[in-house]
Amino acid sequence: MSSLPFKKILIANRGEIALRIIRACHELGIQTVAVHSKADEDALHVKLATESVCIGPALAKESYLNIASIMSAAVATRADAIHPGYGFLSENAAFAEICGSCGITFIGPTVRNMRIMGDKARARRVADKVGVPTIPGDSKGLLDPSEALVIAERAGFPILLKACAGGGGRGMKIVRSADEFVSTFQTAQREVEAAFGDGHLLVEKYLPRVRHIEVQLAGDQAHNVIHLGIRDCSIQRRYQKVIEESPSIGLPADLQTQIQDAAVELGKAVNYSSLGTVEFLADLEHNKFYFIEMNTRLQVEHPVTEMVTDTDLVKEQIRLAAGMELSWKQSDVKISGHAIEARINAEDPRKMIPSPGLIKSYHPPGGNGIRVDSAVYAGYSVKPYYDSMISKLIVRDKDRESCIKKLLVALDEYLIDGINTNIELHRRILSHPDFRSGNFSTKFLDQTQLFD
Repeated sequence: MSSLPFKKILIANRGEIALRIIRACHELGIQTVAVHSKADEDALHVKLATESVCIGPALAKESYLNIASIMSAAVATRADAIHPGYGFLSENAAFAEICGSCGITFIGPTVRNMRIMGDKARARRVADKVGVPTIPGDSKGLLDPSEALVIAERAGFPILLKACAGGGGRGMKIVRSADEFVSTFQTAQREVEAAFGDGHLLVEKYLPRVRHIEVQLAGDQAHNVIHLGIRDCSIQRRYQKVIEESPSIGLPADLQTQIQDAAVELGKAVNYSSLGTVEFLADLEHNKFYFIEMNTRLQVEHPVTEMVTDTDLVKEQIRLAAGMELSWKQSDVKISGHAIEARINAEDPRKMIPSPGLIKSYHPPGGNGIRVDSAVYAGYSVKPYYDSMISKLIVRDKDRESCIKKLLVALDEYLIDGINTNIELHRRILSHPDFRSGNFSTKFLDQTQLFD
């Protein structure tokens, strides 16, 4: 029996993150409700939850994004709380507000936190107010391409356009000259309106060679905010992360301290409660950093932090939602060793297209310091309707080089037959001399020929 006020938690998600949350709940003695689309009737999260409810057809907009169906399931099963995981409704402030109006706890930050820090323009204004560096550009979000062009010319080309209301690379465009600005702005605007229902775009100076550094925050309702170190997420393709690690090779200690302090300052400025991740771009050449956004949710790559800090972030997130104070003070947080996460996708790594289908055989790697977060199994059919990530392979060792060697061995052990995966892509990244030496930026995959 749990000592927390929650007897039953509904997980408004699917795949490996649904399993991760189910596991944490059951360890805490809390019953779980899995929701699923008709396409996910054979999914592991459905099999392992205490009970399950079908909430609609295969398409996400008719199931995992269907607020009415999810709330009906929560009320029918008498769930005390809803955990949104990541993606889908995890950063939807309206959904969190509806949960509260129904007397159901939303396991995440407050609605106010989400509305301020989940909006890139508003979050940027908070950063400006507390003196955290931001990239030259605008801080309000723009709809008019003519007005945006004035900002772009003031900041100087090349320019990066990005959505105010969402992430995942949707609508992100590099504009290299004024001649192409208006047409590119309008294209990006259509994309973000379709994805998020909000066409406001941020206009920022494009920085060509930087690292993507993020800080894991945790805050409680007593206004305590701490960080749990940094993660380097620079190995990405089309603004989608591929490999994450902690600590970051080559990041000067003084710059890391400044970045961590800035993240905590931002969290304190809005009385942030729950888990959250503050993201920055670091210019190592000039020893500078810039705030870019905050993700007001659990991150895909949270296991990297768990491995080097020996913590359980999902359990802590549930505790914080119950109104409890943080389990740790800042002085309690110790970083030990090195951890790397490889996102294993069902895709053709050369053509960079998804590869759904039937998994005929499946054997994940094992051993000391090796963790696999996955929801697939032999005989499972990877669906074409959802994200192509099928697992996360996380390894920890005493230092980065040992960690890379361990991850390469684990990738060799990882046997998945019947579909294409990006395992070979990970092998080639990890074996590349620039990755091994730390000579890389967010453009590594765009500028490096890994396949003939």
